Amino acid sequence: MNQVIKLEIDAEIWSPQGFLSTCTAIEAQLGRERLVPGGPRPLDMDIISWGDTVEDGEFLTLPHPKAKERAFVLVPLKEIAPEFVFPDGTTIDEALDSIEFRMEEDKIWQSS
Repeated sequence: MNQVIKLEIDAEIWSPQGFLSTCTAIEAQLGRERLVPGGPRPLDMDIISWGDTVEDGEFLTLPHPKAKERAFVLVPLKEIAPEFVFPDGTTIDEALDSIEFRMEEDKIWQSS
């Protein structure tokens, strides 16, 4: 089961790239191997958003390019930050309304 952790990051200390680099190092130390893109992995740490930052770089894209398409991201995000708005003005409810998914107890089902 996915576990979502909300972190408040001090922008004076971390840059988005530096924070992602740290997350990638933690994943590696805990056994993640990036052999197959999208393949199974014991741990996956993503940055969904970094305030109002919009960036499309080689190492990092913000907000996460598929966040608004994934119920397994949006449903927990709504639980921890119900008023969250993406930099383009899309609310969590608007993003959820635009995708097809279903909930069964604590499971989120969505076709690819």
